[in-house]
Amino acid sequence: DIPSHLDDLPPTMLKKDYANLPVMNSVDDVVKRLLSLEMASQKEKMKVKIQQLVEKVRRSPNDNGSFEVQGKLKKGRVLIRTLEEHLQRHPKDIKNRRLLLLGLDRRRKMLGYLRRVNYSTFEHTCQQLELQYSPPQPYTRRVTKRWLVKKALCIKVFQEKRKLKAAQRLKQRREWQARARAAREQQE
Repeated sequence: DIPSHLDDLPPTMLKKDYANLPVMNSVDDVVKRLLSLEMASQKEKMKVKIQQLVEKVRRSPNDNGSFEVQGKLKKGRVLIRTLEEHLQRHPKDIKNRRLLLLGLDRRRKMLGYLRRVNYSTFEHTCQQLELQYSPPQPYTRRVTKRWLVKKALCIKVFQEKRKLKAAQRLKQRREWQARARAAREQQE
């Protein structure tokens, strides 16, 4: 029972440990099949898939430190796809549904950060990983009667305070003008 996003791995591809051995050319087909990804565990398949995703988003062959390569986005994508497929088979699995939502939220935050910091890299990463980013919805407050009354009271208090300050400023301005007139009269 292999998840579909791991189906695009070639079944004849050998596991990482056995791929570069010179003995593998002379080994029987049955042994090759046993050592291939077809018979590998889910964990080994995930590692190979993640490595393939790294190759897609890498800036250069030696790039291991950039944000998109560090494992957060690529691992999130594989994990989210695996959980989506699991939830299609088992729709009542609440624990994995929660893990899926947490993973989606984490990925959205990381993509938001990448979008703010370097937009061209963000676009390239979304294109390579086949992701669609939608910014979070703006916060909207639910309008209740109590909130409307409180808002009206706050506005009324603000206007009264502004009237008091305006009266104080007018009084100060008149005092300054009187001092300025007195100073001019003394100079003349």
